[in-house]
Amino acid sequence: MKLTHLLESLEYTCEQGRTDIEITEVAYDSRKVVPGCLFICIEGTQADGHEFAGEAVARGAAALVVSKPIQGLEESGAVLIRVADTRYAMAFISAARFGHPARKLQVIGITGTKGKTTTSYLVKTILENAGFRVGLVGTIEVVIGDEHIPAANTTPESYLLQQYFARMVQEGMDAVVMEVSSQALKLHRTQGFVFDYGIFTNLEPDHIGPGEHDSFEDYLSCKRLLFRQCRVGIVNGDDSHTDQVTQGHTCALESFGLGTACMLRAEKLRLVRKPGELGVAFETKGLIELEAEVGTPGRFSVYNALAAIAICRHFRVSGENIRRALLAARVKGRIEMVKVSDDFTLLIDYAHNAMALQSLLTTLREYEPHRLVCVFGCGGNRSPQRRFEMGEVSGRLADFTVITSDNPRFEEPGAIMDDIRTGMERTEGKYSMICDRKEAIRYAIENGEPGDIIVLAGKGHEDYQEIKGVKYPMDERELIREILEERD
Repeated sequence: MKLTHLLESLEYTCEQGRTDIEITEVAYDSRKVVPGCLFICIEGTQADGHEFAGEAVARGAAALVVSKPIQGLEESGAVLIRVADTRYAMAFISAARFGHPARKLQVIGITGTKGKTTTSYLVKTILENAGFRVGLVGTIEVVIGDEHIPAANTTPESYLLQQYFARMVQEGMDAVVMEVSSQALKLHRTQGFVFDYGIFTNLEPDHIGPGEHDSFEDYLSCKRLLFRQCRVGIVNGDDSHTDQVTQGHTCALESFGLGTACMLRAEKLRLVRKPGELGVAFETKGLIELEAEVGTPGRFSVYNALAAIAICRHFRVSGENIRRALLAARVKGRIEMVKVSDDFTLLIDYAHNAMALQSLLTTLREYEPHRLVCVFGCGGNRSPQRRFEMGEVSGRLADFTVITSDNPRFEEPGAIMDDIRTGMERTEGKYSMICDRKEAIRYAIENGEPGDIIVLAGKGHEDYQEIKGVKYPMDERELIREILEERD
């Protein structure tokens, strides 16, 4: 491929050499440089690719994309391309490198503080139930046909994202639904193509701090970028930040929610409780009218379902297909019901901070359980304040808490649990402390009472426990299965 082809959508200055050369590959990691490749110097939080420019040329890089001066390469023969932002440039170069695969797919991008993962799986389930072939890029995994690839980031680097798109095209996918994190928007990972549909679920103060966003305004402004890069924006009309998020939008806008001004509305919400299961039924009005039920509890489940319905309407999916798929859809680790008994309900959820845990427990309270039992721990090498807050939330909202271990990392599990207890003791909440997570789950199950709701919080989709830098296999579903087998 010609260097000129890779650079065709960019503003740049050629500071050394000629741009009509052939390029064998594109790399942004100096360890992956091959002879004749284009090396993009990316400034990261841990390292700056500009410092490895000389190494890349020594390995055979034919051209470099930089955003600041590089010394000592005047006699190297390498082409030097100067751009304002190398991450932004990489997104467009990557799209060209893989033949602009997003143009051959219907691309759905979902952003927001909560609901991205669940909504993406709902969309995938509905569309596939209607006969479409759908790829997925998200927090848990990347799905291409029958292949499931564990995810390192909610939204991968632009080069890897374009590579996934290209593989989806090769596999005959019709569409891709992807989670779009604020970090991805901030770091230009989703540049180089246009989303067909951009979805906004909600916004709450989160991801504020070192290495993420300096302020809530920065967080909000990054979310806003999606609606300047999509053709149709589908937004939560009830969220107080929607007007700010869509400020300066360049797309057509649609809204969903419970409010009367929303273009797609849910009405007549009804909590559904079956043996070992929780859900919610509702009717939709406006853009599409149908009766639906989701097999997960709470109002936020309705919002996720509404977002999915609003998207799938554009694919002309029938109401019957939508109804059937919504009821059947399940997301690993997101309010995931695990059938243990007809007497009580047990579920697994990823809630791993105070805000998420409060939302979850408040939702479950609406089902008026005999007791609400919460089993959770906190990760090591994190702020003790986070543990105090989670302990206080569970103490206030749960009838009984089992404090246990999560991912202690390089801390002692007992010390982490003591921090949780500190928050717990600010409340009147009853609790027990059982360090071994399997034994903690066993205790909750064996002491379950009729009408209880038991929630295992914090691990969600994770299938490991990290201790002293080593990840040991630990899937709560397997632990539950073992516990039940050992009881028989």
